[in-house]
Amino acid sequence: MRRLLIPIAAVLALALPAPSLAATVQIKIIATGFSPKTVTIDQGDTIRWTNDDKINHQLVANNGAFASAIIRPGGTYSFTFNTAGKINYHDALHPTLTGTITVKGPPPQISLAASVPIITYGDQTTLAGSVSSQKANEVVLILAQPYGQSVQQIATLMTGTGGTFTYTTSPTLLTSYSAKWKTTTSQTVTAQVRPKLTLSRTSTRFIAKVSAPRSYAGRFVYLQRHSSFGQWVTVEKLKLGPNSGRIFKVPHLKGTFSYRMYMTTNQAGTGYLDSSSNAVKVRFRR
Repeated sequence: MRRLLIPIAAVLALALPAPSLAATVQIKIIATGFSPKTVTIDQGDTIRWTNDDKINHQLVANNGAFASAIIRPGGTYSFTFNTAGKINYHDALHPTLTGTITVKGPPPQISLAASVPIITYGDQTTLAGSVSSQKANEVVLILAQPYGQSVQQIATLMTGTGGTFTYTTSPTLLTSYSAKWKTTTSQTVTAQVRPKLTLSRTSTRFIAKVSAPRSYAGRFVYLQRHSSFGQWVTVEKLKLGPNSGRIFKVPHLKGTFSYRMYMTTNQAGTGYLDSSSNAVKVRFRR
């Protein structure tokens, strides 16, 4: 008995559903308005208007999505809808003539992410995202809400190739960011901030300094020494002066040691994380 052999490619072709094709929907422009006045289409479909009237007409979307030239009797205008949503439109030459188009598909979306979620005061983080239309020259608003404050618009951007955008910012304390495109808003991303804590040395003394938009006078920092077990051990608690700094001496111990300054979250205050300074090596021969 002979076997009937069917190529695998042919079997797969029969099993797979046929790809959906974009449709073209016809709307007539007549003396009394648009026929039909209300249509529902899929994302990617095209509408073709034909002027069956004896006078000129001109189509304009209320939200600016499309605008035709003047359509003379017998003329046509076509537009492809690539973004889901509801669009109302009218005849610019005869404003009482109106219509509505509903485009089915996924709603507009906008993404947002921060390159560095935790920064030291004075540093920067870059916000980056994209819009679902993947188009250039789309308007994107960047919104920011610093800790304890109201939301504020800080930038207006235009998308680049592929609908992408970036914005570099230097938050001075804990700040939440979002991006808005058309009627949709992205998820919120947060940039957390540490006060900038530095440690420097003169010939005989050390200088600790805290930098932030607020004064840290009267707050405490901790002098820490790096132990042989690989941990930072607190050696001394120091009170900061009127310029958010402190001049002091480290313990005189024979050998080479690394020191740093550390500030707890409580001492850093609301809207800030704990912070540590750079390390400084000290060597005492006796």
